[in-house]
Amino acid sequence: MTQFHPSDVAQYLQPGKRAHLVGIGGVSMCALGMVLQGMGVTVTGSDMHQSKATDNLEKHGIPVVIGHFAESIQGADCVIRTAAAHDDNPEIAAAVKAGIPVFERAQTWGYIMSSYKNAVCFSGTHGKTTSTSMMTHIAMEGGLDPTVMIGGYLNLLDAGHRVGKGDTIIMESCEYCNSFLNFTPTIAVILDIDADHLDFFKDLADIQHSFRQFAELTPPSRGIVVANGMDKNTMDALKGIDRKVITFGLTPDMDVYPVHFRRGHSSFDVICGGSFYTHVDLRVLGVHNCMDALSAIAAAWLLGISPEAVTRGLVSFTGAARRMEFKGVYRGADIYDDYAHHPGELKATLDAIPERGYSRTIVVFQPHTYSRTKALFDEFVEQLRRPDITILAEIYAAREQNTVGISSKDLADQIPCGEYYPTFEEITARLKEIAAPGDLILTIGAGNIYEVGEQLAEAAN
Repeated sequence: MTQFHPSDVAQYLQPGKRAHLVGIGGVSMCALGMVLQGMGVTVTGSDMHQSKATDNLEKHGIPVVIGHFAESIQGADCVIRTAAAHDDNPEIAAAVKAGIPVFERAQTWGYIMSSYKNAVCFSGTHGKTTSTSMMTHIAMEGGLDPTVMIGGYLNLLDAGHRVGKGDTIIMESCEYCNSFLNFTPTIAVILDIDADHLDFFKDLADIQHSFRQFAELTPPSRGIVVANGMDKNTMDALKGIDRKVITFGLTPDMDVYPVHFRRGHSSFDVICGGSFYTHVDLRVLGVHNCMDALSAIAAAWLLGISPEAVTRGLVSFTGAARRMEFKGVYRGADIYDDYAHHPGELKATLDAIPERGYSRTIVVFQPHTYSRTKALFDEFVEQLRRPDITILAEIYAAREQNTVGISSKDLADQIPCGEYYPTFEEITARLKEIAAPGDLILTIGAGNIYEVGEQLAEAAN
């Protein structure tokens, strides 16, 4: 079998070459296909399911085969795969047998990124999609015409990606499987570091090591690390690093911090490098959103974006999809959806709820992966005890098999206000029983739990 090095990807992503993308319907893969097409590469793809993403690719002249078949890779110069496509995938196996190089999605993004003067990469256990989206709003207002890849849907783009003609690329950068170590950031943003993805990482120290490696990918001469100076795990990971570090946070000892900031309010001035930079009026609530905004402001300041563009960009941001996204009303109860799937994210989401003035909070939570639920069981229980009523859906398996023998019912049994229902139909029926004016019904999780809120909202019409 011919061996290919990740650096070999460059010779295969040239005009006239054909790249076949396995799993092209995914958020990052869909964006990658569009970017490669813009570079003059002929793109084809495959995915297990037809979706809005695959329909959109077809509209843009990228043919997509539904299902994975060995013959789909015929004529391809290289194959690019999503992390979910393993060696036993028929297309991957056929490519290896035929001597066609197979590259990882992250390797390809890393090569693309290297051609940009400015590569702003947002990493962290929590907040990546929101901060990347905020930065996109700012960069668009600033006239940078950026290329963008976000792990979610952004109304501004009517997608999760954008192919620009400027010299700036803005990337959401995930640590899982060390994928962000394939990137070439010029500005590496670290929002926070927490224990997560413990099915891959050994422990917190292993995660911190990975983030430090990510920070060290910035060029020694001009690379900058933008770091949450209030997060001990982040600052410990960066201790002694030979890169310029710009900190952001809520206190005056940070390089970038707010003044006239009050919890529960989203209007404040921002100081950058000791001087007034701009005024901000956020339309999203919560301290976590303020911190995400400060990270984007720091990056914008370093890029020389005008203060006015920062102000306009942030006031136009109303949230990324599945980040406290309003879904509708049922019998006077407001329905929202949020992507939180880690106890730290749950805490940030629940901390912001009192600011909204609801009389009662009903949370419908779908844990994401068996390994995360088991590893962080006590932390999940601590947060899920906070709502007035917590309804548990069964665990969303994602990439896993239930080898640890755990169920959402185990969580519900430890929560005084907890109720467990194995099907979405039962959950929807229960919500119809208890919904009342003044309630907040919040579906939470990284799986498909949003469908419950959508069904409830539809039932009101």
